[in-house]
Amino acid sequence: MSRLTLKSVAKTLGVSTATISNAFNRPDQLSVGLREKILSACAELGYFGPNKAAQSLRTGSSGIVAVILSDSLEYMVSDPVASQFLQGVTRELERHKLHLLLFSGSSANLEAISDFVDGFICYGAPRNLGLIEQLTRSPKRVLTVDFDLPGRPSVNIDNEQAAYQSALAVLKPTDTVAILGLRLIDAPNSRPVLQAPMWDNQSSIAHRRLDGYLRAMAECRLTLQSEYLWHLPESNQHYGQLAAKAVLALEPRPTVLLCMSDLIALSAMREALQQGIEIPNQLRVVGFDGIEETLRYHPTLSTVWQFSDAKGQAAVRAFLSGDDSPQLLPYELRLGESS
Repeated sequence: MSRLTLKSVAKTLGVSTATISNAFNRPDQLSVGLREKILSACAELGYFGPNKAAQSLRTGSSGIVAVILSDSLEYMVSDPVASQFLQGVTRELERHKLHLLLFSGSSANLEAISDFVDGFICYGAPRNLGLIEQLTRSPKRVLTVDFDLPGRPSVNIDNEQAAYQSALAVLKPTDTVAILGLRLIDAPNSRPVLQAPMWDNQSSIAHRRLDGYLRAMAECRLTLQSEYLWHLPESNQHYGQLAAKAVLALEPRPTVLLCMSDLIALSAMREALQQGIEIPNQLRVVGFDGIEETLRYHPTLSTVWQFSDAKGQAAVRAFLSGDDSPQLLPYELRLGESS
């Protein structure tokens, strides 16, 4: 069976190619009745519109924006912070009648999609750092979220300042502090950082949060012992529980846990409560992100709310605006029962 084309369908229906094109792409150019008649006839033939790839080549626009996630699709779509961000992205794209393509930050290269999208919104530094170099060279519009790429627009919060404020709000000069960090080094398991080289120190928001925690500790004249700084490869309950169990077994036991995500913080609180450790009397816990589960959990978690859905909407607006200036979005420090 020969492939249906705009020209062949127009000939079969006895109308012009412009009429068919208008029915799919410019409905205001036809009466409602004529458009419905044309679309119904096309559907019966098995024709569902002009070839999008060819249309993209002609117009220079596909109407598709790629969001490059920092990690695998499986991990990112299950993460509540990423889900909130993507909700904001899709809401704003739909408002502009644009489409979304999700791309894994673990993929080898961008060649498979580069010709078919109008540009890239990169959400977090991709796990495959080679993608950063490809984004730097890309002729398409590139906007980064939660990290910076020289010469490209970005949408962030001030992670260093937010972490500093959250730590300073709970620290006392007599505290023993442990930090449960996220992707601080290149390691597949939860472990203390110790002497391992730091991973992607320049672009990672985890390192900006670490800078904020350390600044607050220095202001309180506190020192972080090397075995009290932990790396978690992913923000989830499993790795959070493993790290919390290990640091709570240290002597002296920490009196404060500074956690780089709410999921890590909630996992740490569950472990501490199971061990009979009282929160906040014996242990104070601070998270980062602002996910809904923190409001339902008891004790409620002290955390930085960064409003990820609003960040997703802001990222799309900045991408579409053509403005290349960096944007810093607002956040809130909300102190709960955990501190």
